[in-house]
Amino acid sequence: MFVIGQLLASLAYLFNMIFNVIYFLLVIRIILSWFSINPYSEITQILFRITEPILAPFRKLPLQAGFIDFSPILAFMVLWFARSFIVGILSHYAMVFMR
Repeated sequence: MFVIGQLLASLAYLFNMIFNVIYFLLVIRIILSWFSINPYSEITQILFRITEPILAPFRKLPLQAGFIDFSPILAFMVLWFARSFIVGILSHYAMVFMR
């Protein structure tokens, strides 16, 4: 049972790190949206390919006020909830199996 607990703890840590990377990439994308950048650069294309599937569902909602798009804020909130749920459950069951 200890091995299963360690596996679940490692998965919780992995998911936590994945969510951290996604947060970081979303913040970079938000900051880049304030400046005029080359949308055809390779780094920008990679960043957009990673973050667009996360932001696209929220962009369909009416979350714009003038030139300000509030969809990233809602995306952060949903990601925070998903992170808390997934990492919390994995951490809980890791502790249960390590007893």
